[in-house]
Amino acid sequence: MGTTEIAEIQRIFSTRLDTLDHILDVGQAHLPDIDAALGERLAPDMFPLGTQIAFACNQPLGFSQWCAGQPIELLDPGVTGIATARGYILDTRARVAAIQADDARLDESKRTGLGPGMYCETPARLYVSDYLLPNFYFHIAMTYAILRKLGVPVGKADYMRFLRPHVRQAS
Repeated sequence: MGTTEIAEIQRIFSTRLDTLDHILDVGQAHLPDIDAALGERLAPDMFPLGTQIAFACNQPLGFSQWCAGQPIELLDPGVTGIATARGYILDTRARVAAIQADDARLDESKRTGLGPGMYCETPARLYVSDYLLPNFYFHIAMTYAILRKLGVPVGKADYMRFLRPHVRQAS
């Protein structure tokens, strides 16, 4: 595992991928056709559930590729089957666990594409804190919101399940 900062980034990505996997478990248990649900949207101009899962995975996946000095190759956002969604999460979790970068990598500059003809160039720490993590959380939250819209009984405890080891009962 990487050193202090990289290890913390890995921990965050890993535990939140576990959350994404968990809320899909709940969705799969409560929806009669989870594959059909992957095409559902929160609003007409937003991406569907399957794409939200792919985009959530793209954040830690891209980070792991960048840490390894590899070109960033994004996942196909056209997720129409739960097996594909689960495969994306499983593969992304493994790639995050395999990161071997040193914290010095975070001192480097990172160019991030923002769409046709647009990009930003930031220190890698800023790339992580101001781009990757907000996007990662956004797409997990949209996954959660779409499942809630479909009647899946997920709550904040499901979304924040990574805190469970720290929860205590007051006496």
